[in-house]
Amino acid sequence: MQASIEQISQVSVLAGLETPDKLKLQPHTQVGQYLQGEIVFHEGDRLPAKLYALIDGALQVTKTATTGKETILRALRAGEIFAAPALLGNGIAPATVTAETDCQILTVERDALLSAIQQNPDVALQMLMVFNSRLQQLHETVHGLVSERAIVRLARLIHYSAIEYGTKNTKDGEYLHVKLPYYRIARSIGITYEECVRLIKSLNCLAYYRGGKIAISDMEKLEAIARGELERTE
Repeated sequence: MQASIEQISQVSVLAGLETPDKLKLQPHTQVGQYLQGEIVFHEGDRLPAKLYALIDGALQVTKTATTGKETILRALRAGEIFAAPALLGNGIAPATVTAETDCQILTVERDALLSAIQQNPDVALQMLMVFNSRLQQLHETVHGLVSERAIVRLARLIHYSAIEYGTKNTKDGEYLHVKLPYYRIARSIGITYEECVRLIKSLNCLAYYRGGKIAISDMEKLEAIARGELERTE
């Protein structure tokens, strides 16, 4: 199914294009529907030369080590682009992407996108900023798994989620807009489910509620733990 102009406008890096430029892109777009739990593509798959963007729902990006251990690299929200190698690299999927909820994915053929970039170089700049941010996050994740204490990795993940997805101020603290269930946290920072439960209970600067809702009562302390400057409790 071809994307509508409204759907093209939902993609963060394409939102700034003028309507005539979006109309030129439109014949070269497709929108695919994926059900919750469905694999969009596996790590190692060869991908068509396209820009991939999530326009509705949620996706989870995971990578599997040679030992078989799976790590969650990131969660994607509506408007975000992904699968950079399909557009700029060797065309091999660097990770597995799974639909966390029912979702819609928009693709744009590379040649049509390059033509649009010639008309509006800001699109390329925004894409580079997104992919650079992803590389930095990946570096921090790998570095943390190797050299940092689990409590620091935990605090850093929660703090990053607060910055990336935002919070809502309430009388109980700052609630994360994104839910972080125990299993996701554990697989994101390389610890067991049981250790994850224990560490979260030890953090007296936040509260965890059923389903992955997290309220941060002391953001400054969480930041200090994330920097490795404080222990989990005082």
